[in-house]
Amino acid sequence: MSKLTRYAVTTQSLSLAAMEEASRRGLREADLEDLFLALALSDQPAGQSLRQLGITISTARAAVEGRQKEQIASLGVTADIPEPGNIVFHETGGYEWSRRARDLIGRAGEKGRTADTSAVLRELLDEPSGLMTELLHRLGTTPVSVLDELERLESTRPVATRREASSQFEATGSTGAFVPGDIGEVWAFLADPSRIPEWEPAIGAVESTGGTAIQGMTWTAYAQLSRPDGKPIKVREKYRRRTIELLKAEHLTRIDWRFSYPDAPTSMPIIIGIGLEPTTGGTQLTITMTWFKHQGLRSVLRAPLRPLQRFLSWIKLFQISSSISRTFRQT
Repeated sequence: MSKLTRYAVTTQSLSLAAMEEASRRGLREADLEDLFLALALSDQPAGQSLRQLGITISTARAAVEGRQKEQIASLGVTADIPEPGNIVFHETGGYEWSRRARDLIGRAGEKGRTADTSAVLRELLDEPSGLMTELLHRLGTTPVSVLDELERLESTRPVATRREASSQFEATGSTGAFVPGDIGEVWAFLADPSRIPEWEPAIGAVESTGGTAIQGMTWTAYAQLSRPDGKPIKVREKYRRRTIELLKAEHLTRIDWRFSYPDAPTSMPIIIGIGLEPTTGGTQLTITMTWFKHQGLRSVLRAPLRPLQRFLSWIKLFQISSSISRTFRQT
């Protein structure tokens, strides 16, 4: 992954999580506190280092909210402060970074820096306002301890390997994701076909047959025809119905779902596989998306579609991982 691509991925992932967290408190501007919360959700060493020190999304939220309440009280304001609610980022609009948060993220991508979440965390810990020192004190640790843990994790991090397609007619992409939920609860969520619309944005509803999902079973699903903010989504008639098949279900370990369009027989089927592992503070997911090219179109489509497929794969995987995480961060 190039530095430019890594910076774009870092910016996108942190922006979404931070603005989702800001939306819980009724804010439209994500500041350094929200960036801290987003880092606590990262599956990279930046997030792992925080969680190894006992900083989960729940404890980080409590520290942020406690600090804000004390600040307001110090001004002599006695009005009740509304408690944070559910994430409403996707149903509302007008979100942006504060200037200081935007500048900080920009510095993480400058020459000599790694442009990843570790670079952002280092910049945040070095930020001169004292915010992080205060928040970390509330959480029972210090910036030095966080940096030490970050460096330890980075030094022991295994080298990532890329999974190659098993045939010339197959394309695949994968991503890691941290979910702040117990592995049993995460597994139950992912193994329930009726809850697929909560993590697969293109699906609006699944016909439920009741009972336990068993490997080899199929369901009929219908396309999502409106966005969370109510705006309509145009979907061609032949793509409005989908068939979902449970290909693999290894309890607490892995689940594979196959998606196809019965009314568009020349369309490419997609397999979404999700591996689960327990980790500090929640569950680590490895999400893989595999789709298949039709042999008759290979000579025409194979070369020009490669960059497009990589981009579409990243977008889809990002949407799925974010949706799963968001489910376990609602109040």
